[in-house]
Amino acid sequence: MDLSGKVAIVTGSGRGLGLAYAAELARAGAAVVVNDVDSSVADEAVRSITDAGGSAVAEVVPVGTSEAAQALVDRAVEEFGRLDILVNNAGILRDSTLWKMSDDDFDAVITTHLRGTFTCTRAAAIRLREQGEGGRIICVGSPTGQVGNFGQTNYAAAKAGIVGMVRTWAMELARAEITVNAIVPVAATAMTETVPFLKPYVDALQAGEPLPPYARQELSFGTPQDAAGLVAFLASDEASAITGQAIGIGGDRLALWSHPAEVAVALADGTGWSADAIADVWTEKFAPSQQTVGQQFPEPPK
Repeated sequence: MDLSGKVAIVTGSGRGLGLAYAAELARAGAAVVVNDVDSSVADEAVRSITDAGGSAVAEVVPVGTSEAAQALVDRAVEEFGRLDILVNNAGILRDSTLWKMSDDDFDAVITTHLRGTFTCTRAAAIRLREQGEGGRIICVGSPTGQVGNFGQTNYAAAKAGIVGMVRTWAMELARAEITVNAIVPVAATAMTETVPFLKPYVDALQAGEPLPPYARQELSFGTPQDAAGLVAFLASDEASAITGQAIGIGGDRLALWSHPAEVAVALADGTGWSADAIADVWTEKFAPSQQTVGQQFPEPPK
């Protein structure tokens, strides 16, 4: 992918997946605005990109507010003259079960992930529409937002909401030739290293050991760099006809997620559905199609 002359903002790109996305965009030729809340982390990320021959600057601001979003867009335009690509990656975790989750923990995650994606996309869309040359907006979802995960009420709500917004924005921005897609990445980061069933594979990566095919293919688990190619692809001219999609990436696995769809339907004959009528039809018609919750994985090889 050749992104020469393009300018990108990657929120939450001081480390982990965000840094991998920023580095890959820069490697393909884009100038990048790196974002983090920690100035030393952001500066180190910029150094790593420029030392590799890329072009990058840092904008230290916590994503969430309209002012932060505008500061990111302004920095891109002031430093590089334009904006072409936005990657909404910034995020935090505040995990807890429903009955223990505080208002502050819920609001913090929603503010960074969901509101931050909204405010940054709105600011970027205004600039891209003014430029009149199209653009690329890439938002970051999660398997948790697709199927749920124990202890992640706030995170699930935010990530599901992001994919819902992506579908709406894809329609609203199509006329301006701005594509909007969600990626659903899985990788070894600070957010995943505490997941119990992934711990053996995180430990293996940290020890410099290769991951088995089960981890890379069935669990879609690998390094942040394994997920970066999808961002560069969606940012490129090659992806101009792709919009409104949720695309999974991780390890050796690339997958297209479906939109929610009806899986079983029954029709009443002009009388609507009473509770008793629903009970009568449910077991035979709907129970076989009830959906699972949480990620479902095959058993690992013996």
